Amino acid sequence: MSYNGSSSSSGGGGGGGYGSYAARNHRRSDSDATSVLDDVRALVARAARALVRWWHERGRQMAVDQAVRSARRLRLNLVPRRVLSVPHLLVAAWLFVLLRGERWVFGWAVEECRWEGWERWPHGAEPHRLVLVADPQIVDPHSYPGRPWPLSSLTVMVSDHYLRRGYKELNRQLDPDSIFFLGDLFDGGREWKTAHGDFSDAEWSQQHPQNEQRYVKKWRKKYGDDFWLREYARFGSIFFPPWVTAGETPEAMQKRRKLVASLPGNHDLGFGADVKVAVRDRFEAFFGPGNRVDVIGNHTIVSVDTVSMSAASSEEAGRHDLRPIYMPSHIFLDELPDAKKKAVEKELRFLRGEVQEPRAKHKIEDLEDANFDGDKESFGEDAPELPTILLTHVPLFRPPGTPCGPLREHWPPTKPPKGQTDPVVPDHQNAISLTRGFQYSNVLSELDSMDLVRKVGNVVHAFSGDDHDYCEVVHDASQNGVREITVKSFSMVMSVSRPGFLMVSLHNPIDERGRPLAGAGGQPTMQTHLCLLPDQITTYLRYIVLGVVTVLLLGVQALRVAYRGLPRFGIDPELLAGGGGVLLPSFKAKMDDYDEYALPSAGFSASRASHMSHTRDRSGSFAQGGKLNGGAGRKGHGKHGGGGGGGGRWGWSGGGPRMPRIQIPSESEDPYPGAARWKAASAKPRSMFRTAVSEWWAMTYRTVWMAVGIWLWLVHKG
Repeated sequence: MSYNGSSSSSGGGGGGGYGSYAARNHRRSDSDATSVLDDVRALVARAARALVRWWHERGRQMAVDQAVRSARRLRLNLVPRRVLSVPHLLVAAWLFVLLRGERWVFGWAVEECRWEGWERWPHGAEPHRLVLVADPQIVDPHSYPGRPWPLSSLTVMVSDHYLRRGYKELNRQLDPDSIFFLGDLFDGGREWKTAHGDFSDAEWSQQHPQNEQRYVKKWRKKYGDDFWLREYARFGSIFFPPWVTAGETPEAMQKRRKLVASLPGNHDLGFGADVKVAVRDRFEAFFGPGNRVDVIGNHTIVSVDTVSMSAASSEEAGRHDLRPIYMPSHIFLDELPDAKKKAVEKELRFLRGEVQEPRAKHKIEDLEDANFDGDKESFGEDAPELPTILLTHVPLFRPPGTPCGPLREHWPPTKPPKGQTDPVVPDHQNAISLTRGFQYSNVLSELDSMDLVRKVGNVVHAFSGDDHDYCEVVHDASQNGVREITVKSFSMVMSVSRPGFLMVSLHNPIDERGRPLAGAGGQPTMQTHLCLLPDQITTYLRYIVLGVVTVLLLGVQALRVAYRGLPRFGIDPELLAGGGGVLLPSFKAKMDDYDEYALPSAGFSASRASHMSHTRDRSGSFAQGGKLNGGAGRKGHGKHGGGGGGGGRWGWSGGGPRMPRIQIPSESEDPYPGAARWKAASAKPRSMFRTAVSEWWAMTYRTVWMAVGIWLWLVHKG
């Protein structure tokens, strides 16, 4: 009680208590913060002063020396014998091969697919030219989870470069009117956590494959919505700029160009019951609805999100509520007949030059009496309907062993027996296998396929992706005999040697009411062509062959230099340092500086030293007292044999002048008797093997870094 009372009393007095204690702590905290800031400022100031002092004392001179050294190296490298040397000729060969492999082959491949080379329309026809791109599936951490960092980054760079080069040439040379993507834009889009919504796996969800299970926790922790956004930006940087650039030409500006990338694949969302609604919402927020209707080239193109639709026929549909997954696709298909007619009517209004949307009647009425159904646009039975094209990521069902045709890369069709002209059926090697697993199914279920074709209606052709290889089939009557083409993957890392894309030419002349023009009825309205991109494996094999040839040629040249004494490619470090070689010691200069270092000592007067300095002969030897390093001078008791006393560091006599023990011979003698032998030993030529190895390394280093630099520049520029 006394403690509480004293606290209260002192607090009320204004000089102590809790308020005074808090104020002191607050002032102390401010003081500590100010002290820390002052220390940081002082540290930065000291570092800046030290940096300035270092620059004035050493840094500036180091920079000048480095600049001089670089200029000297450049001057030595620009001499003709180095510019026209074997390494630089090989670099020129590498430049040609790299330009061919990273640039020209893409242009040559796409040039072979020009529209005029395979279209067969009547003279004067103006078809709508459509390109279908399937499974670009940009590489991400999900693609090769066990690959170490440098190799994984290199894989991303190389695969993105392939996509970019092929897509640039596609737009530059073919200039399509429309481009539609058939799903699997990403490889691991379904794995990256969303910022909103429930991302947790469903209780019935299957386990990841064995090679992915130990990475799932890392993916959930490290890769989130921000990573997906960066992948979206990366996808856009590859596929959007070429499309925009191609549309800036005067000819393209007159076209009604369209790029659609909203059809999702199982790598974007998952498959069936394992689709996460939050993942799909994110995908559609950036790419648009997966279920949509477009009128292109007087054809109705219907895109269906079949990976979500498949949840209704999954085994889990009877045990769990999967309606949030499959209901949007089912509602879209139920309302599709009216949606198709509305899209066609909108297109016809545009062709007639009318307002594209019907004008609403303006009237005022009470809310209780309003008829919200009366103003809905209705279409009669005679409403025009254009030929329908179905787009789905997952191929339609077909019986096991249904052959895919001769354009399939993995396995060509089985050769039929002698006398048989029809394809071998079943042909399991040439067919798409009817299998399914975690987050994928090679084909839709039979019931889903039949229901899909029936609800879409009037399907004249279907296009799909997912399989990565080309497959062309004609379905049976249960699917209305629809012809379907599964489009090749556009990526070089999807297990196909020759990636590609499908070109579709649409020509369906109609009148202003949507009816076919006279003479056009019953004629085909669509033509397709598979365009193949370069085989990157072949390109890399060319690089390997040229690399081996480069190493061998440089080895032969190094042996020639070592054996025949040809000018070397490597630069002598002494030349870079500004010298012409090792300099021999100047003995005479030391003797000329003798007077400066001679000191009078006991037994040796200054006058004696002066007398000796004037009695040198022309060769620099002493005329009196004999040779400095010989005779009696070697009989002294000094450690170094000096005369008359203990020898000094340089063999100076304790009783005589402190002078170097150097013998200056006469003009008739060898001026450097010992130096000649030393020079001969130091200039001893290195062995032929060491010379060859040194020369080979210098030439190889130059060739490699220049070739790799060219390749990196080509890949970076795209």
